[in-house]
Amino acid sequence: MIIKADTGTFFVFDLDDTLYNEIDFLISAYKAIAIGIEPVNHVQLYSEMFQTYKSGGNAFSYIIEKYPEQSLTIGKLLDSYRNHFPEISPRKGVLEMFSAIKSKNSKIGIITDGRSITQRNKIKALGIEHFIDETIISEEFDREKPHESLYKYLIDKNPWGKFYYFGDNIEKDFITPKKLAWFCIGLIDKNNIRSFNHSKFPDDYLPHCFISKFTEIVII
Repeated sequence: MIIKADTGTFFVFDLDDTLYNEIDFLISAYKAIAIGIEPVNHVQLYSEMFQTYKSGGNAFSYIIEKYPEQSLTIGKLLDSYRNHFPEISPRKGVLEMFSAIKSKNSKIGIITDGRSITQRNKIKALGIEHFIDETIISEEFDREKPHESLYKYLIDKNPWGKFYYFGDNIEKDFITPKKLAWFCIGLIDKNNIRSFNHSKFPDDYLPHCFISKFTEIVII
């Protein structure tokens, strides 16, 4: 897909399972938690946590029961999960696409649900912070997607521009930007944490087109 970009073009991206695989954040968090609990045998503990998750169980409940002497709680483990600095990498083609966008003096934005510290740590870990012109995080705006205010904030910044939106979540990523006349592109990846039966959603919820990788996009 070829996209012509200039100073009036605004490229907006979801974060989780769009710019990187969210399962990598979970893996990173589990490893950090395992190291904190079992500094010596953390590899084995991580493996047990991940297998519990993969089998549909609750990894946090598992380690709370396994280590009663450590006075662990779901709340403490969630804090560790959310606040650790993750080891994650952008999807193939993301950095090249961002560089191409900036070479055309176009803008880049992120709209993501989540907590401020968690999402900003992810952006830093991905090495994309210097590319981003605007970051919209639901906790900071007291609104979640698909609330219009998140998208209109960027429209106010570039009222005469053309917007492209990239996301993965059919339930909430595209319905609002599509209504606002943004061109929406959906990313499909079998490794994403969430999967969707597209046939169950009306056209209003679906992007204008789908891609399987960012290398399919050419910025000119």
